[in-house]
Amino acid sequence: MATNIKESRRDFLKIAGTTAGGLLIGFNWFGCDSPKVEVLSTDEVLAQAKNFNAFLSIAPSGDVVIYSPNPELGQNIKTSFPMVVAEELDADWAKVRVLQANLDTEKYDRQLTGGSGAMPHSWERLRKAGAAAKFVLVAAAAETWGVSPEEIAVSEGVITHSASGKSGHFGEFVEKAASISIPDELALKDKKDFKIIGTPVKNVDAKEIYTGKSMYGLDFHREGMKYAMIQRAPFGMKVSKYDDSKARGVTGVSEVVQFGNSIAVVGTSTWPLMKAKKLLEIDYVPDGNVESTADHDRIFQELMSTGKAEVKRKDGNVAKAFQAAAQVVEAEYQCPFLAHSPMEPENFFAHIQGDRCELIGPTQTPDRARQTAAQILGIPPENVSVEITRLGGGFGRRLRADYVEEAVHVAKAIQAPVKIIWNREDELTGGAYRPAVRYKFSAALDENGSMIGYKLKGVGMNAGNTTRENNFPSGAIENVLIESISYDSSITTNAWRAPITNFLAYAEQSFLDEVALAAGKDPVDLRLELYEKAKNNPVGELGYDVDRMIAVTKAAAEKSNWGKNPGVKQGLSVYFSHRSYVAQVADIEMEGGSPTLKRITAVTDCGMVVNPIGANHQVRGGIVDGMGHAMYTNLTFENGVPKQKNYDSYRLIRMKEVPEINTHFLDSGFDPTGLGEPALPPTGGAIANAIFAATGRRLRSQPFIEQKEFSDIKLEIKRA
Repeated sequence: MATNIKESRRDFLKIAGTTAGGLLIGFNWFGCDSPKVEVLSTDEVLAQAKNFNAFLSIAPSGDVVIYSPNPELGQNIKTSFPMVVAEELDADWAKVRVLQANLDTEKYDRQLTGGSGAMPHSWERLRKAGAAAKFVLVAAAAETWGVSPEEIAVSEGVITHSASGKSGHFGEFVEKAASISIPDELALKDKKDFKIIGTPVKNVDAKEIYTGKSMYGLDFHREGMKYAMIQRAPFGMKVSKYDDSKARGVTGVSEVVQFGNSIAVVGTSTWPLMKAKKLLEIDYVPDGNVESTADHDRIFQELMSTGKAEVKRKDGNVAKAFQAAAQVVEAEYQCPFLAHSPMEPENFFAHIQGDRCELIGPTQTPDRARQTAAQILGIPPENVSVEITRLGGGFGRRLRADYVEEAVHVAKAIQAPVKIIWNREDELTGGAYRPAVRYKFSAALDENGSMIGYKLKGVGMNAGNTTRENNFPSGAIENVLIESISYDSSITTNAWRAPITNFLAYAEQSFLDEVALAAGKDPVDLRLELYEKAKNNPVGELGYDVDRMIAVTKAAAEKSNWGKNPGVKQGLSVYFSHRSYVAQVADIEMEGGSPTLKRITAVTDCGMVVNPIGANHQVRGGIVDGMGHAMYTNLTFENGVPKQKNYDSYRLIRMKEVPEINTHFLDSGFDPTGLGEPALPPTGGAIANAIFAATGRRLRSQPFIEQKEFSDIKLEIKRA
């Protein structure tokens, strides 16, 4: 059997283990309880590799090999993690090689990708890993030369003792370094001395990506494996009976198997399977609520008016504030279900041999994949191996393991290795979606236009808590009531890029502009006024840093020339999510009688920027994603089935619809925080507020193009 895209411990040993004396340091990237690390020689690597934590290897040639544990789905973690290690090591980046680690819960903690949490969780641990390797190498050089370690300098993989004129690269000292112990406390670099962190570094997989090297789950192939495609029951229904005779008659189809409410067709390639799947004759019967979009609209209205809500936050006397108000502003905002639509549809390989199972494919949560397989097969989790391929997108979709579950069920049924493949229709109709949500906002203003009361009620499908009750403007208003209602829908929902905040930010920031209009205040001034209240007289718990909110807001106003260009109508949106702060301003100009979205200016405070290239891409990607889904995308249901089954009806943003995007980053002095998600939430609000400034039309639902307020607006997009 051959694995076409495996590049793991064997490749690592080719570099680090073929020459005696190579150094491998096993350290726990994620455990801060014990900074002490083990130093192991190459021979020990061969004998004990399975017992190590994570790997930083230095070969006698001076090459450095770093394993990256977290799944890479485009967030650039496979590049930025090693940059941090290499910085403290003072390695020559040109001699660093990065390999994807497979699942190993003994070595790694939080070996997943989600919530923009990888870098903030790992920052200090990664630095200590590099510092530990540097310590033993310097100590080895000092012992070899008979000098003090304090007299030695390290730069770009070269160790130097200037007084004696002696120098050597890392590889010359690895054998001696293997015998040196690591102290419990390690000195880390001053940030001002960073040479790799903060510089633009190209994606370590860039060449493999643009040359088409097999890296993704869809690329994986093993000789002798079978393929499977699946017909899933509509949401809220189950299989009553089915006739597979026509499907079995298709050349290339070997088996048809049922598990649960799914029917799998199995064969030698995907083309006959796509044909056979359409020939299945399946009768379904209800198995719960069979829902349509019209039902959701009705349910939302009923729950908003009469549903029992859970109080998430209550400050002051809200009823009294609204009774005393000189003016009350109210508005409701609603968003639809959305699919994740990663470029690479779901796929996974499973091979069961006795009481062991091998899994290979794209997953954001490899341990969830392992646990799922173990439960289905009734075997210990440690008997399930998971090899992580590069992910062709995810956006939260691959946090689930439903497609892994399918692969295991089919492999078990046919007693052969199998690869499950979804097509685009499967992705849109059988997926797990961003839940539809509705929000109702109310603001009480006094005679001076100041907010003295604030109410927010959210209703969502399978959403749990639909709010972020400790985010702004909570803490800035004396009387606050925030409530949440969750409806249990038969439609499967899942975390979608920047969960909850992806729509809440748009609704909240649009509503704040409505309040500013009613109060006769500039939108920037209104926010700054509220920030100052939260800073000087905070009410209750603050889930955000006020000074950082102020800084990004002021910087966005400055960078966008807020209010200084008479011919430009602007919209502001500022949001904190996933530990980072992003302010955006959208500019609209009238051209030929039509409003034209010319540019979006974004200011981000994500703490220290590890890699400017990656950071810039994340912000731009988040803006494009946020804009496209706010303006164009909708997923509706009829009798438990999405009406939009492919990109001919599921509208995504197009390249020509992306305006000029200007990105700026503030160095607030904080360690790195999340960046995969925070740039998306503010985008919809910035554009909606700019559209209002230009047209007087307030957009309270997404997608914008389907709202009656937008129907006669010809919004042009102009790219730079």
